[in-house]
Order: sequence, then structure tokens, then C-alpha cells
Amino acid sequence: MLPSDIYGQPDAPDPVLDEATVLELARRHVPSCSAVNGVDESGGEARVYMIDDDLILKVQRPHQLRARTSLEKEVFFLGQLATYPDIVVPEVLGYDKDGSIEYTLMTRMPGVPALSVELEGAARTNMLHQLGRTMRRIHSIPQDPFFSSSLFLGHRTRLEFHQAVRDGLAHAVQAIDDNPDLWPAIIPPADVALKVVVSITESVDLAALHSNPGPVHTFVDPDTLEFVGIIDFGDAFISHPAFDWRWPTHEDRLAVLQGYCDEQPVTDDFMMVWRAALVLSDMLAL
Repeated sequence: MLPSDIYGQPDAPDPVLDEATVLELARRHVPSCSAVNGVDESGGEARVYMIDDDLILKVQRPHQLRARTSLEKEVFFLGQLATYPDIVVPEVLGYDKDGSIEYTLMTRMPGVPALSVELEGAARTNMLHQLGRTMRRIHSIPQDPFFSSSLFLGHRTRLEFHQAVRDGLAHAVQAIDDNPDLWPAIIPPADVALKVVVSITESVDLAALHSNPGPVHTFVDPDTLEFVGIIDFGDAFISHPAFDWRWPTHEDRLAVLQGYCDEQPVTDDFMMVWRAALVLSDMLAL
């Protein structure tokens, strides 16, 4: 759905910052910072330094710099969400560039990633309902600031969206035709793609998306397994909200959808695009 990633400086040095440098940057925004408690590199594009009990310093890894992921874009998105207390996301305390170092200081999300706990049955369904309600609120905030910003890739018109879906389907069909053992269905992939294309309605409401509100970025309380909030908006882009369903099973996706519709039902047009988007996502995943 988006252009292929191009890393502009793949050979750039990627040093781990020493504690003194991390604290010096953080204290520009929170003077009381006292200690670095750990370093997390699991995010790929950014390195995260845990400070004290409640802060993180997120630093762009120079060799992983790409157009699709941006600390500045994440700061922008979190700034738009900051006035909505029912949307629980990290609070940005500072953002800057210091020579070759680009960083964000933000509050640490309480809890743990949903991926790291046993989450089954009613607890899983309840958590996904809460996630769905939060995603609906995120997609419903005013969109003009996102559409006016050059930070956000994606589709700003219905025609752009339709073309992106057609291109994505063509790519998926070609890849599956080249590797037919991947395809589990009796219906040929080209026929499925055609059904997807004709099912997309003329009416398409686009919004700024998180991009991957899945088990890695969805946080829960490790004791109660209640939903806590969402992190990592650096891959955000503009498209149809149906492309923000990044959970592994159809049951998961239906649970998120139920929560998404709790406060207000979606339209028939939305549901048609939602189904089409999930088929496209699964074909691309193959």
C-alpha cells in the first residue's frame, strides 16, 4: 500500500549513547532525570533509553532512517492526540535534533505489550474491545492537520486509495502466481482480487492511521490484562481505517471491530472496504 522502503544512509554509524549524553539530552526537558535503567533496541528504527521509572528517550538510529518512519511524525501525531484524555498514548515532553542525534523524550507507557502475556478467552476479547474503541476515537479526530502535513505518506483522495488497492492486489497476485504453493484456496487469486476491487465503494473515508496497533504496540496491565494504551506512531500514514487491523486471527479482528462500533455503528460502505482490506492484507502477507 505504500512505496518500498529506501534507507538513505545505510552505512551511517549507530553508536549506543553513553549515560551522560542521554541524561544531558533528557534534562533539557525534565531537569530532575537521574539515571538510565536500560536500553531497548527491539523497535528497529529507533533505540529507546529507559530513564528513571517513567520516562524514555527515543533516538533515531541513523542507518535505519527512512521516509515511512519518523520521530517527528510521531511527535506530531501524539501532539494531535494530547487533548483527548480518553486516548491513552505517551506524552511528548521534548523533541529536538542535536547534531546527528534526533530524539524524543516522552512518558513511558505503563504495563507490558500484549504479545508478552497469556491473553485468551474473555480477557482477550475484552481487551480487544477496548482497543477497538480507542482506534475509533483516534480515527475520528479532526483530519485536516494530518492531510496538510508533508510528514504523512498515503492516500489523500478516493482515486489514490483505489489505485493503491489495485496495485497492491496486482503485486500480491503476481507473487502468488510465482509461488502457487502459497495459495490455500480453490478460487484463483486473480478472481479473489477482482472481487475485492469491485466491492470497494465510491465512498471512502480516509484518516491518519497508527499503522500497526497490533500485539507489540498494544499495552495491557500484566495483572488484570486490561487494555492500557498504544505506543509507537512513527509508521503512521493516511488511508482507510480498515488498514489499522493488525491482529493475527479473524476472531481478533472481529473483536476489535465490535469495540470499534460500540459508541457508533459504521456504515455499510465501511464494512465493504473493511472486508476488502483484510483480504488484501492477507494476500500481501502470503
